[in-house]
Amino acid sequence: MADRGCPLQPMPLPAEVRESLAELELELSEGDITQKGYEKKKAKLLARYIPLIQGVDASLQAEPRIPGPSQTMAAAPKQQKPRPTNSRDERFRSDVHTEAVQAALAKYKERKMPLPSKRRSILVHSSVETCTPPDTSSASEDEGSLRRPGRLTSTPLQSHSSVEPWLDRVIQGSSTSSSASSTSSHPGGRPAAALAGLVAHAHIADLHSAPPDVTTGLVEYSPCERPQPASVRGVPRGCSGRLLDTSGGVPVNSRVSSKIQQLLNTLKRPKRPPLKEFFVDDMEELLEVQQPDPNQPKPEGSQMVVLKGEPLSLGTPWPPSLLAALQRWGTMQPKAPCLTALDTTGKAVYTLTYGKLWSRSLKLAYTLLNKLTSKNEPLLKPGDRVALVFPNSDPVMFMVAFYGCLLAELVPVPIEVPLTKKDAGSQQIGFLLGSCGVTLALTTDACQKGLPKAQTGEVATFKGWPPLNWLVIDGKHLTKPPKDWHPLAQDEGAGTAYIEYKTSKEGSTVGVTVSHASLLAQCRALTQACGYLEAETLTNVLDFKRDAGLWHGVLTSVMNKMHVISIPYALMKVNPLSWIQKVCLYKAQTALVKSRDMHWSLLAQRGQRDVSLSSLRMLIVADGANPWSISSCDAFLNVFQSRGLRPEVICPCASSPEALTVAIRRPPDLGGPPPRKAVLSMNGLSYGVIRVDTEEKLSVLTVQDVGQVMPGASICVVKMDGAPYLCKTDEVGEICVDSNATGTAYYGLLGITKNVFEDNLVFIVGKLDGLMVVGVRRHNADDIVATALAVEPMKFVYRGRIAVFSVRVLHDDRIVLVAEQRPDASEEDSFQWMSRVLQAIDSIHQVGVYCLALVPANTLPKAPLGGVHVSEAKQRFLEGMLHPCNVLMCPHTCVTNLPKPRQKQPEVGPASMIVGNLVAGKRIAQASGRELAHLEDSDQARKFLFLPDVLQWRAHTTPDHPLFLLLNAKGTVTSTATCVQLHRKAERVAAALTEKARLSIGDHVALVYPPGVDLIAAFYGCLYCGCVPVTVRPPHPQNLATTLPTVKMIVEVSKSACVLTTQAIMRLLKSKEAAATVDVRTWPTILDTDDIPKKKVTNVFRPPSPDVLAYLDFSVSTTGILAGVKMSHAATSALCRSIKLQCELYPSRQIAICLDPYCGLGFALWCLCSVYSGHQSVLVPPLELESNVSLWLSAVSQYKARVTFCSYSVMEMCTKGLGAQTGVLRMKGVNLSCVRTCMVVAEERPRIALTQSFSKLFKDLGLPARAVSTTFGCRVNVAICLQGTAGPDPTTVYVDMRALRHDRVRLVERGSPHSLPLTESGKILPGVKVIIAHTETKGPLGDSHLGEIWVSSPHNATGYYTVHGEEALHADHFSARLSFGDTQTIWARTGYLGFLRRTELTDASGERHDALYVVGSLDETLELRGMRYHPIDIETSVIRAHRSIAECAVFTWTNLLVVVVELDGLEQDALDLVALVTNVVLEEHHLVVGVVVIVDPGVIPINSRGEKQRMHLRDGFLADQLDPIYVAYNM
Repeated sequence: MADRGCPLQPMPLPAEVRESLAELELELSEGDITQKGYEKKKAKLLARYIPLIQGVDASLQAEPRIPGPSQTMAAAPKQQKPRPTNSRDERFRSDVHTEAVQAALAKYKERKMPLPSKRRSILVHSSVETCTPPDTSSASEDEGSLRRPGRLTSTPLQSHSSVEPWLDRVIQGSSTSSSASSTSSHPGGRPAAALAGLVAHAHIADLHSAPPDVTTGLVEYSPCERPQPASVRGVPRGCSGRLLDTSGGVPVNSRVSSKIQQLLNTLKRPKRPPLKEFFVDDMEELLEVQQPDPNQPKPEGSQMVVLKGEPLSLGTPWPPSLLAALQRWGTMQPKAPCLTALDTTGKAVYTLTYGKLWSRSLKLAYTLLNKLTSKNEPLLKPGDRVALVFPNSDPVMFMVAFYGCLLAELVPVPIEVPLTKKDAGSQQIGFLLGSCGVTLALTTDACQKGLPKAQTGEVATFKGWPPLNWLVIDGKHLTKPPKDWHPLAQDEGAGTAYIEYKTSKEGSTVGVTVSHASLLAQCRALTQACGYLEAETLTNVLDFKRDAGLWHGVLTSVMNKMHVISIPYALMKVNPLSWIQKVCLYKAQTALVKSRDMHWSLLAQRGQRDVSLSSLRMLIVADGANPWSISSCDAFLNVFQSRGLRPEVICPCASSPEALTVAIRRPPDLGGPPPRKAVLSMNGLSYGVIRVDTEEKLSVLTVQDVGQVMPGASICVVKMDGAPYLCKTDEVGEICVDSNATGTAYYGLLGITKNVFEDNLVFIVGKLDGLMVVGVRRHNADDIVATALAVEPMKFVYRGRIAVFSVRVLHDDRIVLVAEQRPDASEEDSFQWMSRVLQAIDSIHQVGVYCLALVPANTLPKAPLGGVHVSEAKQRFLEGMLHPCNVLMCPHTCVTNLPKPRQKQPEVGPASMIVGNLVAGKRIAQASGRELAHLEDSDQARKFLFLPDVLQWRAHTTPDHPLFLLLNAKGTVTSTATCVQLHRKAERVAAALTEKARLSIGDHVALVYPPGVDLIAAFYGCLYCGCVPVTVRPPHPQNLATTLPTVKMIVEVSKSACVLTTQAIMRLLKSKEAAATVDVRTWPTILDTDDIPKKKVTNVFRPPSPDVLAYLDFSVSTTGILAGVKMSHAATSALCRSIKLQCELYPSRQIAICLDPYCGLGFALWCLCSVYSGHQSVLVPPLELESNVSLWLSAVSQYKARVTFCSYSVMEMCTKGLGAQTGVLRMKGVNLSCVRTCMVVAEERPRIALTQSFSKLFKDLGLPARAVSTTFGCRVNVAICLQGTAGPDPTTVYVDMRALRHDRVRLVERGSPHSLPLTESGKILPGVKVIIAHTETKGPLGDSHLGEIWVSSPHNATGYYTVHGEEALHADHFSARLSFGDTQTIWARTGYLGFLRRTELTDASGERHDALYVVGSLDETLELRGMRYHPIDIETSVIRAHRSIAECAVFTWTNLLVVVVELDGLEQDALDLVALVTNVVLEEHHLVVGVVVIVDPGVIPINSRGEKQRMHLRDGFLADQLDPIYVAYNM
């Protein structure tokens, strides 16, 4: 901005203005005033100074400030603060990090990223105020932020000109001004190309429709295109946009495809160096191993020496033990104050004197040892562990309990108060109590009343906790010891004094045991290091149950007869200044705080003129080792130096549960050297090397010293990995402490103890727990939190609550950042904050964030004192229980160790292939069903060449033989047809067609009927008069808009001259509703066959040759293509003959069919087979199962069907709907033991999981274990395999899924990793020959090689019936020849991948049996990274990822993998799925998901066979018709 001619002078604001600003900050952060009110008051405060800062005309001061929606922090000079005189070198300012972040963001060109879209019902409706982009100059309000109070860190106030256009855009809702022009025309305006999708705000999209901007995946995104309306449902679609066609010929609506285009644009610019393109053997998908960078910094210093602290002074008369000190003060100076407890208003509630502490502890010790019995045995023995459960507001009772336990020689284990049955981490605490053998818990009356209770009134048992006895230790419950009773307390030596709990990064809880000797040594060392004197006053804000709060405020204080003022967390929440006021009030010499407390008090120093900190000689900062403590220390000193705080008073210290206090800075009067700081290169640190940063100011970490080694201790730094060798002087390692004052063991965990505590080596470091190893570099979680907090454009993170942790995905740590967002943040705010955080972390740490999630305020699991419980947050993330409200995944940038993309190898020539097959001992993969010639006399076959002849013959010879029974939902027979009835009905239809419709021979007739006998009669009626029937599924009355166009399309494409149907459907086809969808005037003649006159045809048409067309079979493939195939009379009778032989069908048999009768094998079984073979078919329309699920199985049982057919969707309905009802069905007499074979009619890979669960479920009803099998057919041949009644059982093999991607078959053992079960699709039908051909060379392949299945058979279809002119394209589908080998046979290509494998079984003819395994449709496969993926494999993995994923479908769009997931659960849980879906696909398939779409159950379209229509889904997604709950675009 400075370069645009606004002279900017750094200009200090007076102190009182700064204080008022800080006060405003706090009010806003606590929600006391609205954003608007805050803006107003702030503008007023700054009004006098703005003209000076900005050089803006004073008349504009009243303008409220509204910056542009995407505020880039310009790298303009910041307003400087007046520095205190002792200010050191400019580079060591603590806010260098904040400025680095802002500079990094300014340097970053904002890239357009697609905004995730969210359904309205989950959007919080934002008021206009929240859409006004809030101001950025505020500080973050909470734990560990990096801002100084009231410092104007934002871009200088925008000049007036950029305010107007933004304002009027909000008012008019005009989203047409292009983002590029609005920038260039207004000096001082927003940077160009703001994040697309952010400009037009949500409320605008509701008021005006913006013309859609249509881009396909092929058009470069130009900067001047219109900004997209925000992704919100309910935007009226404008019609002015030009519509481009996608590859499928479907017009694409703007929103989705332009977002995908933005996503592609962000992915086009590779961040990381591209993968080296070289060759790996296809079989091994080796993950890229990250090679160390040859230029990475290496340690160069000499080996370090051990640092020794000064010896413990010998001249001082130390008390021999802590309890001796307590007894001495308690008896000699009983009136001396020991501890003052405050309530939440800050009033002193109670002061415990040393006399009271001594007498009460004795009473408790006596009670514990003598008054608690179980079965006449004392409950406790010396050395037993006792849990101390006291709230943070009751230090008095805690202290009594702690010393009472020590006096009774019991080991106290202080833990948090469990507030609910499922607190964060509470189960782990239970594990600790169990492993310590705790049976007794001490607590107070008030606390015990507040614990969750069971029905009996007892304290509830918490999840994972051992059974506990609860003892209330208020005075009235204790017994006074007799005069002569003295405790035996031995409090020296190696015995355990107490156990402190510690939670690791993974969330497991361990207990660190501290011995009496260590306790005493620690107290002495702290006394000497801090120069504690008798009767000093100390204020303590920390948790007194553990860590520094316990060591200083409960133990060392008693040794020195000090007076501790304990400030509860609840009081700090209400009044963050309370600790400063108490220091002032009690003239405390020492204060014990965390940097968070200093930060809070900065925000809250509301005109407190009268506080003075001059009494302090030490301000101990317990988390001084944290990277962000330094900014709090500096900022605190800046403000409070004027109130008596001396710079040398601030004493950061470092500690850990294992080593206790590691180091503490001492004031100069205690011999401490002056404090030092260092600015280290973050890049160097990530490689474990210390480099003082010189050039690059951006990516640095400022650290402060934590003083000297403790008295009587030595410290060294050892390497983190491998054996603990000493580090070099410029190498980062783990600090080890050797001293008498460290912990001694993890309780009960010998293995870990060995590594950590033996040789007195103990570790602590800038928190090893927070270390994340990404690739070959290490990053500290705290540093990343600090960077994220520094971004904060509008105090976005609620109370600064951020969790950073790493998860293992694809063999590497991936960084996850979860933040709580403020309740009033809008979608755009969130997305903008997220994209800026990504950029800042990328810039400063050079590491990608894998997942960034925002959760609503107050929903991250809390640690006891209000921090974030990181391990619990991680657990919830991995279990999909975090419930975020916004998610941004960036797998494309982070995951750099994917396997190399596969490169197709140059093809091998045909000849070498054949030789290769033979050399490898592989026979050519071909197989055939039984020979037709040997099976029956060909005389009958000749007789049965034409189906109309067969029907007439049956009507003549067995007129009353029943052929069909149709059942309704109740299971009653609604219509039947004997041979003669069917013949007569067919005659009537034929007569009507010739006389009424005046059709001639060869005309096509569309049959639009519900499943039933009428359909069959109409079919034969057409054959009787020489017409060609086309069966069409009738439109769905409730869903005309989607089903009617398909009907119309088939009628038109098949060139039908007439439509035969029922009266009801005829009315529907001509209805008003139908007219809204199709042009009803263009229907051909429509005849209803309900009441046609009884007429005979003069003569039944007999085709001149068997090759004449009999019928057309139309079906929509899973890829969404409508394909009709031509079936000749010869093929039709050959098909019936093969099925008859395979299933042993005779007139005496009954079979049950639960299939749709419109195409493929379903049609053949309904309409053709019964007439050919004479068996009786029980017809069960699948639609009827919706009202009665058990209909099909009851029919099978009732009619004792040996053979039954169904589809996967029917099987799924039975499995889901009847799972719990097998008992009821048995009572009703359903018995399935009659079934020899139950076949699932399918055109896909067998669904093993479904067929197995069906078999298991209905085994109870007598279904034989081997009965269920599958069939396989496709467009070129509707029945290739069918199990039938004879022949060996289907076999199952396990193949390696990774090999399949490379078009190889590798057989593996069951249960081996990446194994995929495949089962054979029934037996090859008689007369059918199958061969496996190479998809590209069209040469034959060997046994167990994956290729396309080719089929040759008398019942192959003769060709596609397509619109004229396209026949040539598909000619080779029906008349393909091998490129070598047997080049004479004519084959049809199925379009399916599979392989043949010779098994050990023998078939009926005594030959070894060849099994055909179908892997999947070629058209459906996804080509990604040079490999071939089958959607079903990815979908199976995704469905396993979370219990609320009901169904899933995947497809690709412009090389992005899109995963659509149906959510069976609450909408607010939708976003949990995004990360889990991305993780599982990466882990199991090595693919990066591009878009995750979460939709309602039932959105994924499924055809009548139960197959997913992925292309329909894709078209619906691109045309924005899915109404998704959430769409996440992974960056």
